[in-house]
Amino acid sequence: MNNFNNQVSNSRINNNNVVIDIFGGIIQNIAPDRGSAFVTVSYGECLRCENNEQTVVLIVNRDTLITDEGGNVIPVTDLREGMIINASISSLMTRSMPPQSQAFTIRVIRRPSSDNITVGRIISKNNNTRSITTISDGNLSSIIQFNTSSDTVILDWFGRRINFTRLTIGMRVRIRHASFMTASIPPQTTAFEIQLLR
Repeated sequence: MNNFNNQVSNSRINNNNVVIDIFGGIIQNIAPDRGSAFVTVSYGECLRCENNEQTVVLIVNRDTLITDEGGNVIPVTDLREGMIINASISSLMTRSMPPQSQAFTIRVIRRPSSDNITVGRIISKNNNTRSITTISDGNLSSIIQFNTSSDTVILDWFGRRINFTRLTIGMRVRIRHASFMTASIPPQTTAFEIQLLR
């Protein structure tokens, strides 16, 4: 798995607005909203800090400048979960969890390379964040948190689609997921498909 060193630079002032620069953020989720989007990004606060994973929801609208790896302007619809980005955002954030902030610029640095497959048993489930945590072969180092979205396909033993609510602790699952992992403990990644196994 790839681990990325993420950091936030010192704040700077731009047009009477304090701007925070995020480097190496990982897009966890994208929620479109009438021509704009709420983009959830995780990042590390500094290179030398351990386990200091942060999450912020970027408010992306027509005023946000989005560019690809070559510097070409792209629409918000081209953003994908698992992309590594740099971003300039407002220091004015909501008090929600995670906080929300206006994104001024987003630059795609790297795209997810491929999908991975993990087979494990569900050891915890969070209905609020729609995430599950699994362990493989009883190995503590294999614990991973999988975050789902409305695009995540969840299938029963027979390949029929089911709701997230049907997942329970103890179930054995095969998960197709992004190749990136956050630096948090346990590491987190995005689940594209979850299949129940007997």
